[in-house]
Order: sequence, then C-alpha cells, then structure tokens
Amino acid sequence: MASLYQRFGGGLATIFIALVFLWLAGMVLAPNVMMIDYALRPNLPPAQIGGPNDVYSLDNVLYLANEAVHRSIFFKTIWASAFVAFITFVVCYPLAFWLAQRATPGQTAIAILALTIPFWINEVLRTLAWYIILAFRGPLNAVLLNMGIIEAPVRWYGNIGVLAGMVYAYILFMLFPIYNSIESLDKSQIEAARDLGASTWRIHWRVVMPHAKAGIATGCVFTFMLAAGSYVAPALLGAPGSRWFTEVIYNWFFEGGDWNRGAAYALVLLVLCLVVVLATLKIARVSLTDVAK
Repeated sequence: MASLYQRFGGGLATIFIALVFLWLAGMVLAPNVMMIDYALRPNLPPAQIGGPNDVYSLDNVLYLANEAVHRSIFFKTIWASAFVAFITFVVCYPLAFWLAQRATPGQTAIAILALTIPFWINEVLRTLAWYIILAFRGPLNAVLLNMGIIEAPVRWYGNIGVLAGMVYAYILFMLFPIYNSIESLDKSQIEAARDLGASTWRIHWRVVMPHAKAGIATGCVFTFMLAAGSYVAPALLGAPGSRWFTEVIYNWFFEGGDWNRGAAYALVLLVLCLVVVLATLKIARVSLTDVAK
C-alpha cells in the first residue's frame, strides 16, 4: 500500500483503495452476508416476515443433512470436482512443461494463442459446442464409427460429458499457474539431474514438481472451486444420474421458490469448498500469499 501511495500520490491512491474496498463490500461481502441471513431464517409468506416465526435457526442446513438424495449429490459433487481438477492437471502438466522448458518463443506464442482464442467465446456457447460434439449423431460418434472402434452410436452425455466439458472449460486456470511456476526453473537443474542418471519420471517428481508446487496447488484450487460451483456444463452435458449440487441449488431458488433453503445449500457448498481448499494448501505447504502471486 505504501508503494501505491509513492507511485500515484495520496489523492489518486486513496481513490483506488476506496474503489477496491467498495467493490469488495458491494460484490463480495454484502451478497455473502445476505446469503447467511437467508440461510438461517425460515421461508415465510411476506406477511409473516419479521413476525414471531421469523427466527434464526439451522433448520435449512439440517434439512440437507437429513435429505439422503441431496446429501449424496452434494458429496458426489465434491469428489467429482476433485477428480476434474486431477484430470485437468494430468492434461495440463505436460503441456505446461513443454511450453516453459522446451518450446521456442514462437511455438509458445502460437500455442498460447491457440488455447486462448476459444475462450473469447461465451462459456455457454463453448459448452454447446461440446453438446454438438458428443451428440448421438455428432462428430465424435461419426469418427469412431468410421474407424470401427464402436459398432453403434454411444450417448456420451452424463458423467463423461460433464467431465470433458469442465476440463475444457477450466484448462487455462490450471495451465497458466503451472506454466508460470515451471518457467522460473533453471534448465541447468534438469540437465544436472539427467547427467546424474535420474530418469525422466524422477526428474519431474524430485525437481520439477517441488519447484512448481505453488503453481500446481493454485491451479488445482482454481479448478476445484470453479468445477464445484459450475452450472452450465452439468445442465447441458449431464444426465439425470449425473446431477450437480448447483442444479439442486438452482431448483430451490427458481423452481421451488425457497430462497432460504437454496441459500443454506449454497452456504454449505461454500464452506466445504473453503475447507477443502485450505486443506489442500496445507498439505502442499503453500500459503495464500503464494496463491495470490
């Protein structure tokens, strides 16, 4: 903050800081406070709001604990989001390493441009593109049929479709943190490990990954949070057996008309996601400051 005052002067720096705090208060703090307030109050007719029945309780949260179907969807969403983060890491790590340590500047520029351009399109349209690709008469089934890999078209919607759509949607959130971490690794360390007889696997396990652990943890945290809170991919690419918890929250708000119970569900999802994220950072021995960088 002191450097901000030195760079822009007292007046302009004060305006910048005030705008940041105003944004945090209006877009982050206020909605979450309202969500907590809704979650702890009963769903009452307008005439009874503020009356003797309008008291704070944990009834909405306990409803989730006692609802077996919603509870199973909730825990499925958590582990499935972790699986999405893992698959995204498996896809992105080799590419990030190649971009950071092997590719020429021209190759890096072309690859990053090719990866970034599709994200200029709205997420809904990108997910609809996957809907077309995975359709019963879509390009994927046509190619597999022509190659003789399958004998009849396959319905890819469901868990496979949601996984593919999410990995594609959040690939950049995993790729760039890992790429930035690996880019700072001195290539001589890799060469020294190779000269000492280390295998490729051992080089990555003992040299590259420990150096890039902050980027890996950051990418996993971002991807997990985005996947757990995703609605578009599960809604468009999912099946009845692959419902996401965000769809349940959506139904409470816009179909069931019970904003209080929907807010309670959203609050539980937020709290558990924060717990998982903090536990991940603790296990990886990465601080929030490293993530912010």
